[in-house]
Amino acid sequence: MDADFLIIGSGIAGLSYALRVAQLGSVVVVTKKEKVDSATNLAQGGIAAVLSAEDSKRAHVLDTLSSGAGLCDSEIVRMVVDLGPERIEDLCRLGVEFIRDQRSGELDLGKEGGHSHRRVAHSYDLTGREIERALLDAVKNNTQITLLENHAAIDLLLSGEGAEKKCVGAYVLESNGKVQSYRAKVTTICTGGCGKVYLYTSNPDISTGDGVAMAFRAGAKVTNMEFVQFHPTCLYHPRAKNFLISEAVRGEGGVLVDSSGQRFMDKYDSRGELATRDAVARAIDQEMKERGLDCVFLDISNKSDVFLERRFPTIYEKCRGFGLNISRDPIPVVPAAHYMCGGILVDKFGRSSVPGLFVLGESANTGLHGGNRLASNSLLEAVVFAERSYSYCERNIEDILSQKLPTVDPWSAGEATDLDEEILINHNWDIVRRTMWNYVGIVRNNKRLELARERVGDVLGEIEQHYRDYYVTSNMIELRNISLVAVMIIEAALHRKESRGLHFTTDYPQTDAKQQSWNIFKRDKSNGDGWVMQHIEKYTIQ
Repeated sequence: MDADFLIIGSGIAGLSYALRVAQLGSVVVVTKKEKVDSATNLAQGGIAAVLSAEDSKRAHVLDTLSSGAGLCDSEIVRMVVDLGPERIEDLCRLGVEFIRDQRSGELDLGKEGGHSHRRVAHSYDLTGREIERALLDAVKNNTQITLLENHAAIDLLLSGEGAEKKCVGAYVLESNGKVQSYRAKVTTICTGGCGKVYLYTSNPDISTGDGVAMAFRAGAKVTNMEFVQFHPTCLYHPRAKNFLISEAVRGEGGVLVDSSGQRFMDKYDSRGELATRDAVARAIDQEMKERGLDCVFLDISNKSDVFLERRFPTIYEKCRGFGLNISRDPIPVVPAAHYMCGGILVDKFGRSSVPGLFVLGESANTGLHGGNRLASNSLLEAVVFAERSYSYCERNIEDILSQKLPTVDPWSAGEATDLDEEILINHNWDIVRRTMWNYVGIVRNNKRLELARERVGDVLGEIEQHYRDYYVTSNMIELRNISLVAVMIIEAALHRKESRGLHFTTDYPQTDAKQQSWNIFKRDKSNGDGWVMQHIEKYTIQ
């Protein structure tokens, strides 16, 4: 399967980019599950941009920088904020139906934690699903785009040696169980985050860090992997798998209370419930640990039943299915792993350090989020950088299309055999997720991190051996990737000897101004296993 553009992932970043570069050449999009299985589809809150006269781009920039704990790239922040309104207009033209005021016709804008103004365009609490619907409709009608479901990328195809080495596609496990070489002149990773590295997450089951792991094995630089955002409010119920209670609920007046109905956020932050996610998640975590609570509660009973059913139809119905009327009953909530703020290091066009490889969306570290993402900036980043990457390709299209696809080695299974006992995979999967939740969560210390490094390292070594001994399966691919990403998070956390943003360690509880920098890592090629991280440089934030 050859194409001018190979895109791995079918969320907002991948599909937005596919629609743009389809004007330049042939496009193949591979997604490892169904096309609607993406984090985008689960996004409730919305997409942030300056869309009203009461707001300003300066205010959005300052809010983003404040949330990012001193680690945002201010040039990138200004660029994304400046281009944001245009990208919202693009989505509207594409058919995305954001909610508007019935009288004025203007966008109905929500407010979320860390934002100083109402600037979140939304489709009630179904924003991600609405955006994904419009993008998929457009892709379906575009003859230049081939979208392949149940196709899992295994590793990137590399051609050349030394400084001449570049990415020329990927090995892909097809739905029929065969592995094929998918060659491309430009390869773009849009595989989303890594929430499934933790036991409790708001992410879909596909969020196994595939893109970051593949790029790292190919030699790409990664950074800021210690900054994993935990969403403060996921529904706490035995039958509610990874269901998020949107930040917008607090934006509309919801308050956090303990089991006796007492508010507690003012003890931790003067911004109360509208503090940034890192502050709210740590406050909830501390309340639960100090008082032995299983959860805390989010109370929005100050709003009417009619308002809540209209503004939050998905949340309202989901809670009602569990016997909760949110206009009367407080919602039991706990923090859960939500967003990977670090990732593959890219420039302002989404280019990684590996020639021929672009990265968009949550898999990328663009510099926008720093040490803690501002709510609803992720969808904004995806559409802005999709357009930026397209603009680079458009300007260089003659050089891109003139490339001759090299001959690549076909996939070789060697002397592999069938893996008869899937329990080998499932058991190790459970070890990784429980270890990360218990030792590398919201609050950390060096002793726990060292223990996690040992346990997860053992699993990674074992799965790499399985990878060599047995025919590759989807579960094996995901465990291999999630184990590697777990190691990256642990090593990055051990390297940062301070508390900043989403990284809080009891060994170094203060922020150190001398560490206001990104720690950049790369695969240590001198190690035979090929997954040891080497700290190669610091990028100091001015």
